[in-house]
Amino acid sequence: MRRLFWLGMGTTMGALAMRRLSRVAERLTPQGVAGSLAEALHELAGAIGEFGADVRAAAAEREAELRAQTGLTAPLPSSARLHLPAARGVPAVDR
Repeated sequence: MRRLFWLGMGTTMGALAMRRLSRVAERLTPQGVAGSLAEALHELAGAIGEFGADVRAAAAEREAELRAQTGLTAPLPSSARLHLPAARGVPAVDR
């Protein structure tokens, strides 16, 4: 009975070791490395996007604080146009 137990244990451990070695070998192939690299770049792009969103949110919050402190609480008009004077014969520019 003991020998049968150890035979089963050895067979199980050998199968698990082979599965793990197969996974490692698959990751080291060019396709596996390319997949890992693509996944890492995708995660990096997501992190950069989240950072940019955080920066924009913090900038908007700080702008609101500064506007409240300076008394400029009124929002800018959406159809505000900047009329520049004509210079050197160039007509005024509407933005």
